[in-house]
Amino acid sequence: MLLEKVNSPQDLKKLNQEQLPLLAQEIRQRMIEVVSHTGGHLASSLGAVELVIALHYCLDTPQDKIIFDVGHQSYAHKILTGRNKDFDSLRQYGGISGFPSKEESCYDTFTSGHSSTAVSLALGLVCARDYFKPTEHFRVVAVIGDGSLSGGLCFEGLNNAGHLKKDMLVILNTNELSIAPNSGAISTYLNKIISLPIYNRFRSSFDNFLESRVPKGRRLKQIANKFEEGLKGLFIPGILFEELGFRYFGPLDGHNLGILVPTLKNIIGIKGPRLLHIVTKKGKGYAPAENDPVRFHGVGCFEISTGSPTPKALVSSKTYTQVFSEKLADLAKTNEKIIAVTAAMPEGTGLDRFRDLFPNRFFDVGIAEAHAVCFGSGLAAAGLRPVVAIYSTFLQRAYDQLIEEAALQNLPIIFAIDRAGLVGEDGVTHQGVFDIAFLRNIPNLVIMAPSNGVELEYMLELALTLDKPVAIRYPKSTCPLPCVPVSPLQLAKSEVLKEGKDFTLIALGSMVEVSFKALELLNKEGLSGTLINARFVKPMEENLFIELSAKPRFIFTVEDGIIDGGFGSAVAEVIDRPGDSGLSSDRQSHRAVIKIGLPAEFIPHGSRDILLERYGLTPRGIAGKILKYINKTQNYP
Repeated sequence: MLLEKVNSPQDLKKLNQEQLPLLAQEIRQRMIEVVSHTGGHLASSLGAVELVIALHYCLDTPQDKIIFDVGHQSYAHKILTGRNKDFDSLRQYGGISGFPSKEESCYDTFTSGHSSTAVSLALGLVCARDYFKPTEHFRVVAVIGDGSLSGGLCFEGLNNAGHLKKDMLVILNTNELSIAPNSGAISTYLNKIISLPIYNRFRSSFDNFLESRVPKGRRLKQIANKFEEGLKGLFIPGILFEELGFRYFGPLDGHNLGILVPTLKNIIGIKGPRLLHIVTKKGKGYAPAENDPVRFHGVGCFEISTGSPTPKALVSSKTYTQVFSEKLADLAKTNEKIIAVTAAMPEGTGLDRFRDLFPNRFFDVGIAEAHAVCFGSGLAAAGLRPVVAIYSTFLQRAYDQLIEEAALQNLPIIFAIDRAGLVGEDGVTHQGVFDIAFLRNIPNLVIMAPSNGVELEYMLELALTLDKPVAIRYPKSTCPLPCVPVSPLQLAKSEVLKEGKDFTLIALGSMVEVSFKALELLNKEGLSGTLINARFVKPMEENLFIELSAKPRFIFTVEDGIIDGGFGSAVAEVIDRPGDSGLSSDRQSHRAVIKIGLPAEFIPHGSRDILLERYGLTPRGIAGKILKYINKTQNYP
C-alpha cells in the first residue's frame, strides 16, 4: 500500500504523479474505517482528498503554510503529515483533534474550527513575511469553501488582500452540483492557457513594454485588459474575484489530479493575489456519504457497508435539540408570528422540522451569525417573534449584534442556544462554556437554562410571552427524567427540589440532575443539603439567595460553564451586595459562595462523559468537592 510509505509530505514527493490517484483511494478508505468508529466530519474531508494531496505535492510544507478554513476538510492533511499512525484516536480523549491544531503539529499553522477566518489569517502571515523577512519568501495558501463566502469576515479578508496586492493564493473549494459541464470544459481549456508560465511571462513583458516604450501604451494596455476581462466574463464565473483584485483561475475538477497538480505548479509561481476555484463532491468515494452529505457532514459511528448508525450510536430518549424542534413546531401551528432563523445549521439545531412544515417562515442565512442576530432583530422590530437557533460556540461571533441590535432595542427575539456547556469530541473550538459569562452582563436579556425536556418546553412558552430578548441555553445530550414533578415557570423564580440543614446547593441547567444524585451520595456521609434548581441566570431570585445567605450553612453553586464571571459569580454578587438583605455588610462579606464549574481555560476534545468526569461535574465529583470543603472548613475555627 502506498499510504504505508507516506509519513510526511517529503515522502509524498517521492511518488510519481501517476501514483497519486491510488494514494487518494487509500486515504479515503483509511478515513472511512476510522470515522465509522469515532464519528467525525467525513463528507467534507472525503471531498478534499485530491486537493490536499496536490497542495502537499506542490508546496514545501511546513515552511509553506496551508490554512484551512474551519478544518472540516483536514483529515487527509493529518494523514499525510505524520499522524496516520495515530489516526485511530481521532476525536478521542487524549488522541488527535478533529480540527487543525497548532499544539498537535507544525503543519497546522493555526488551531481552527470556526468559519471564514482563513483569508484574513493568511493575509496577516503574508504581510508579516514581507515586513520582517522580505528575502524569505515562503508561500501561503488559504483553503476556503463556498460556505465560507456566506460569512462577512471572508469578504473583508478578500477585499483587503486584493487591495494590498500581496503574493498569496486562495483556493475556493465548492461542492455544489450546479456548474454545467460545458462551462467547466471551456473554463478548463482557458485555464490551461492563462495558468502557463509562458502566458504570464508574456503578459508581464507586454505590460512593461506598453508602459515604457509605445506611445499611448497605457491606452493599449487598457484595451488589452478589457479584452481579457470580457473573455473571462463570458466563460468564467470569477469576475467578482477579479474585481476584488484577484487573478481568477477555474473552475477545475477538484478530483482530477492530472489537472490539479500542473495547474497548482503553474499558479504558485505567479505574483500577486490569486484565487483557484475547484469543484468537488462532498462524500466523494463513499456512496452513503455522496447520497446524504448533510448527515455525513458530522456523523456518529456507522456501519461501513450500509452507512447506517451502529447500535451504540442510537439513543432511546429524546435530546434537548429534539424537544426544542418538536415544541417550536407545535407552537408555530397556533402562532403565525413565530419565525425560525438559523446560520447554516438547520439539521444541527433541529430547525429542519420547522423548515419542512413552515417553509415561508424559515430562514437559513448561511454561516453568518452576526447577520442572523441582526436580521432577527429586524423581524422582531416589525412585530414578528423570531427564534434564532445557534450553537453556543458560534454565538460568540455575534456578540456586538446581541448588545446593539437585540438588547439595546429591547426586542422580543428568542435565542435558542444549542450545544451549551461541554460539547465533547469537537474540542477547544466548539465547547460552549463561555456563554453564561459573556451574556449575563447584557442589559434587558433574560437567560434561562432547563434541567430537563419539560422545562425546556415551559421556557419556550414563557419566552414567547416576554417583550424582551430571551436566551435559552441547553446541552448536547439526552434529556434526563425530572428529579421531581416539574412546576410551572414564573420569571426569575427558582425551584426548591430538596430541603436540608447542612448546606445549600444551587444548580443550573444540566447540572440539576447531577446535583440531585450528588446529594444522595452525601446523605450516606451524614450530610443533608437543600437543592435549588435556579432555572434563571438572569433575572434570578435574589431574595431567596439573600435569605439563604443569612443562615449558618454553606452555599455552593454548580454550572457547566466557566466559573470566572459565570452563574456562581452572579449568585455571589447578589449575596455580597450590601444592604439588600438587612444584614450588616460585614456579615455578608463573610458568607462565601463556593463555585463548582469549569476553569477558565480551553477544554480539550473527548466524549462529554469523560470531560464531565475530568472536571468533577459528575455526582461523585460534586459530592467529593462539597464533602472536602466542609470537612476542611470544620477542622479550622
